[in-house]
Amino acid sequence: MKKTTVVKNFRMLDTARRLRRDMTPQERKLWYEYLRTYPVKFYKQRIIESFIVDFYCAQARLVVEIDGSQHYTEQGQCYDEERSQILRAYGLKVLRFSNHDVDRNLEGVCTQIDLEVNARL
Repeated sequence: MKKTTVVKNFRMLDTARRLRRDMTPQERKLWYEYLRTYPVKFYKQRIIESFIVDFYCAQARLVVEIDGSQHYTEQGQCYDEERSQILRAYGLKVLRFSNHDVDRNLEGVCTQIDLEVNARL
């Protein structure tokens, strides 16, 4: 797979900073209970092109998204697929989990993330 340099839209910096401060409860849970101290560096609310992804691991070229209910509408699913195609064009893998997954099965979510990171290093 071709690795492409990730482009960043700096005009979105204020929005990304706000989203870092105002994480959803599920994003906060995953960050503080797992990703913040993960041995491979993850970034929260990272700008990639004109998107802000929930979590990004540059070393593993991995994006982790935590999806709320808006992602399960027809419009939300179309947008997410278009967005994922653009991210894949950069050589990134996108892992998606629902809020419910994080609330009810954090251990399983963390295991999947760990397996994917290790497979991509």
